[in-house]
Amino acid sequence: MNEWRKFRTAPYQPGQRVPYKVSRSKIDLFVQCPRCFWLDTRLKISRPKGPPFTLNSAVDQLLKQEFDALRKTGKQHHLQVEYDIDAKPVDHDKLNVWRHNFTGVQYLHEPTSLLVFGAIDDLWQNSKGEYIVLDYKSTSKVEKIDKLGNEKWHDQYRRQLAVYQWLLRQNGLKVSNTGYWVYCNAIKNNKIFDKKLEFELTLIAEKIDDKWVEPTIKKIKSCLEDDIPKEAADCEHCAYAKSRTKLTLEALQSKPKKLYIDT
Repeated sequence: MNEWRKFRTAPYQPGQRVPYKVSRSKIDLFVQCPRCFWLDTRLKISRPKGPPFTLNSAVDQLLKQEFDALRKTGKQHHLQVEYDIDAKPVDHDKLNVWRHNFTGVQYLHEPTSLLVFGAIDDLWQNSKGEYIVLDYKSTSKVEKIDKLGNEKWHDQYRRQLAVYQWLLRQNGLKVSNTGYWVYCNAIKNNKIFDKKLEFELTLIAEKIDDKWVEPTIKKIKSCLEDDIPKEAADCEHCAYAKSRTKLTLEALQSKPKKLYIDT
């Protein structure tokens, strides 16, 4: 892993030959808004970040431990049995590296010199020898979660799995076209809290298309080399920044000047 430490984490410099790291989340940022991506990677001006989802992280860790216990025994998880899934948690020797946020599954895309990476939650394998990528999701809703809809964040979930599948394929793995989400839905209608949360677990499967990933990586390279893109029409961050700048300038222009006298 030491060879990857030489890669730059500084702002991208147009024309640079040193490979530049682009995470799965940065690819998704580019898809959402090339301008926000450019500001982030070229000037290190990032979108405002919300608070960390520490409860979600705790659920993720517990699920990993649960699947890891079965990984050692070669047995199926009860969700795999319940949904009649031809797969078991696979004990791959690189799984811990691929799960790590700052390493993940990595691939150097030589035509662009972009080092693409992303950290997976888990990896299964079916009887055909195909690897299956899955991601854990946590929420708390009244209705049962048994499918993804057309919401923007659901499309982000799909793109997330697509990048993971693409990365694993670039690393020589035979990967199933079907991806899975383990959805943990916290139950809110229990009579008492009793110092614990109970979850309803569901498994959602979808065919994932990763054919868009490589063309997008090439577009990302062009964006990094180019001038700042225009605001995306549906980007709330661009809209906020533009409105705030406009209002600030108007306020400064209309504000009467004060005379300050040193005493």
